[in-house]
Amino acid sequence: MSQPNTPEDQEPRLAPKPLDRPPVDAAQAAVFGRPRGVDGAFDKLYTPNGRGSDTIIAKPPAPESLAEAFGRPPGAEDVQLQRPADDNGNGSGKPGEAPLWSKTADPWRDPGAPAVLGSPALAADDAAKGDDERPRGALLSLPEVLFGRRVKPTALGLLGVVCLLIGAVGGFVGWWVASTGNSLTGSATIAEAEAGKERAPGSIADIAQRVSPAVISIEVKSGESGSVGSGVMIDAGGYAVTNNHVISLATTDPQATITAVFTDGTRTEAKVVGTDPKTDLAVIKVAVANPVVIQVGKSSDLEVGDSVIAVGSPLGLQNTVTAGIVSALHRPITAQGENGEPPVTYDAIQTDAPINRGNSGGALVDSTGALIGINSSIRTDSGESGQGGSIGIGFAIPADDAMRIAKVLISSGQVKHADIGINAASVSADTSEGAQVLNVADGGPAAKAGIAEGDVITKVGDRLVRNAAELTVAVRAHNVGDVVPVQLVRQGRPLVVDVTLGSD
Repeated sequence: MSQPNTPEDQEPRLAPKPLDRPPVDAAQAAVFGRPRGVDGAFDKLYTPNGRGSDTIIAKPPAPESLAEAFGRPPGAEDVQLQRPADDNGNGSGKPGEAPLWSKTADPWRDPGAPAVLGSPALAADDAAKGDDERPRGALLSLPEVLFGRRVKPTALGLLGVVCLLIGAVGGFVGWWVASTGNSLTGSATIAEAEAGKERAPGSIADIAQRVSPAVISIEVKSGESGSVGSGVMIDAGGYAVTNNHVISLATTDPQATITAVFTDGTRTEAKVVGTDPKTDLAVIKVAVANPVVIQVGKSSDLEVGDSVIAVGSPLGLQNTVTAGIVSALHRPITAQGENGEPPVTYDAIQTDAPINRGNSGGALVDSTGALIGINSSIRTDSGESGQGGSIGIGFAIPADDAMRIAKVLISSGQVKHADIGINAASVSADTSEGAQVLNVADGGPAAKAGIAEGDVITKVGDRLVRNAAELTVAVRAHNVGDVVPVQLVRQGRPLVVDVTLGSD
């Protein structure tokens, strides 16, 4: 039976469109074309040796170091990781059941990853061996450790340092526990506090400690009578300066004895070297080798208000120290002489440092501990010098004058003072204030200069004269033979005369 004609059969077919294959650029073909000798797809192995596509090319052998690190140990070639097999060889525990490894698989890992060790790494007979059969290191004795060179010296040294550190830490902890035991245990024991001691250089305590050994107590005895005073060591030969009234008994009584007492309790005999009753100074010598000598300062450098310290034996109380200030300078002091001797007159340092009977002849020192005066007298409310107790007005002979006179007494045993050759009395009037001349010694310095009775002397050299005592100290401030201008008032008229001072 014939088929009806289809539209295709009725119409003529068109011929296939010819393929246009333009030439391929050689450079692009080299970059994007198949490798030489490959005609098919790239999923087939290329075997240039012609053995076929199933042939696997072996990798080069692994490096020896990697094979030793990651390879099987010797004797473990038969050990491999594998799945446990069952009797059927399918890896299940029982026939017909699922493989055993699937029951113990970790669901969080690859299900095909479980594996077991085929055989133990250690044989059963080796594991059964005890530790006693294993080789042990030799036990080292102390001599072997120290002298057998079995241990490095550095290790021994480090061990010793560690031991010392442990001992030090333990000792510190023990000391801390012992020192803080009361606070740790809550004890109610009252701790004893040490008293604060402030003795800075230049303090009164420091000065007293340095000065006191150079100040001595002087005891003068004659039968039942006696006196007590002080003295100051001024020379390493044993010479000490004091007041004349302290040792005056020894100068008039041959039976009197003088004893010097030092701060350490040493007692020794002393002898009079020389005296100056007019200035109340004397020098004695004690039989002591290398005594402590005081440092001598300059009284001319003092100012009112400077700190001073008095050291002596007031009322027989040895090694007494009192402190005060300089109350006044150039204070002329006159006192009655001892045993009919001439009056005492000196240009004093006034101080409020407490001074009492027995301080006489002691040291008045400045804030450096240097001698600036010899304590001599006090003023009391009764007005009598040397009587009663201190009221804060004491007087000391300036060290400049005392040392000058002491040197002369040591060398010659006596001293001479400059003299003007008059007797004078204090006067105060509307027209003048000074020392009025009562009489003039015939042929004396004043008579030769033309000074007459009734003249009022107001100035000697650079020193003002306001009373008779000040006239005496002003004249004695010069040397014998000095020519000094003297200013005076005669019948209301001022005059100036030059006087050549003589000797007393």
